[in-house]
Amino acid sequence: MDAILSVRQVTEHLRQAVESRFPYLWVQGEVTNLSRPTSGHVYFSLKENDCLLNCVWFKGQQRDENFDPLTGEVWEDGPRPSLARIMENGQSVICAGRLTVYGARGQYQMMVDMAQAAGLGLWHQEFEALKRRLAAEGLFDPAKKRPLPREPRRVAVITAPTGAAIRDFIRISGNRGLGAEIRIYPVPVQGEEAPARIVEALERAGRDAWAEVVVLIRGGGSVQDLWAFNDERVARAVRRCPVPVLTGIGHDIDHSITDFAADYAAATPSHTAQLLWQERHVLAQHVDGWETSLQNALVRRLNDLAMRLAHAGRALAMLSPLARLRMQEERLYHAVRHMNTALEASLIEKARRIDGLALHLSGAGEACLRRAENAAERSSAPLLSLGRTLAMAQERELSRLETRLQSLDPFEPIRRGYAMTCDEDGNLLRSVAHTAPGRAFSVLMADGRIRGTVTGVEARPEGNALPLPEARPGRKRS
Repeated sequence: MDAILSVRQVTEHLRQAVESRFPYLWVQGEVTNLSRPTSGHVYFSLKENDCLLNCVWFKGQQRDENFDPLTGEVWEDGPRPSLARIMENGQSVICAGRLTVYGARGQYQMMVDMAQAAGLGLWHQEFEALKRRLAAEGLFDPAKKRPLPREPRRVAVITAPTGAAIRDFIRISGNRGLGAEIRIYPVPVQGEEAPARIVEALERAGRDAWAEVVVLIRGGGSVQDLWAFNDERVARAVRRCPVPVLTGIGHDIDHSITDFAADYAAATPSHTAQLLWQERHVLAQHVDGWETSLQNALVRRLNDLAMRLAHAGRALAMLSPLARLRMQEERLYHAVRHMNTALEASLIEKARRIDGLALHLSGAGEACLRRAENAAERSSAPLLSLGRTLAMAQERELSRLETRLQSLDPFEPIRRGYAMTCDEDGNLLRSVAHTAPGRAFSVLMADGRIRGTVTGVEARPEGNALPLPEARPGRKRS
């Protein structure tokens, strides 16, 4: 062919050749890269070892089936839902349809008319077998999971250094928390060498003993792209790591063996940063709440102390010598008032009786009147004497109480010329054993205070009398 073909012409020739060579065929393989967009079409690939066949199952071809498309057997329990709605990655299926070339992408694909499940694929079987074996060993035991640190300040991130996952992680971490150091351990996150490199990075992060938490992240991808995280070596390295491990592998629909082994598995790489650090406005709200609680606690404490101080002040006032003196004065006042009232009542009664007798005896003559007056005087004399006696007794009692009160006054001896000596803390010195040379002291006197420093201490021998101060020259000792 000498003519120069356009891209469209080449694509059309290929499409005609493929469609004429494979007008209809059945293909068996393992489902991978499954996608269900909102259009209702289903896109997936059939995989066998390292070969892929892209497939599209249009919405109009997705019908519930009344019979087995392979055997023609009619199902007695009624129609079964189309496999397009329940198909999943890792499942082995048999698809019927035709091959064509999709010009927009320049690739051949299979347009599926019907499909039948043929059991789980080899990769899915391997995944489930490893999962069951490690679970039986207790590698996924929730009791062994370690809690993630709150607001960590040092974080080790194991991921590809140029991927979107690390960019999203750094961007989100920069807007949350109070700031942290992030140390990146670069590793490939897919391919044959990825598991060994990830294991090495986990071991190195543990040996460094620098990070508070290790984050293992990778963006979304196909089953093949994420298969490095289904490696047994990676899962065991995660459990051996002395630091808590947080994973964010793929999207929320992706689950790997490493996720099950980790201390905590996030839905996405971005979600790992959200789990480690809170939003800053939430932290500000926490600080405001703590400040309010602290202020309320301080107010309650001050009110309690003020109440206790008021109670102590009232109790001290009741125990002071002045309060006791006032109580005694009040009792004496009431006693004197009661005595005067009784005396006045008695005198009034006697005067009334005298007036009555005077009126009764006014006609009996002057002699009878004098006898009556004498009798009245004799009867009133003892009562007046009793009143004076009681008044004198109360006055003596008041004098005695005043004398006792003065004797209880600790400052009375000072007024008489004595003095009190206190140490530098204001405690009363009762013995020379309570001070020493070089210590400060003060002497409290009636008209002030003398301060000084101890230059020497002389203890009185036991049984000896107190030494008297020496008399000054020219003065006599009384």
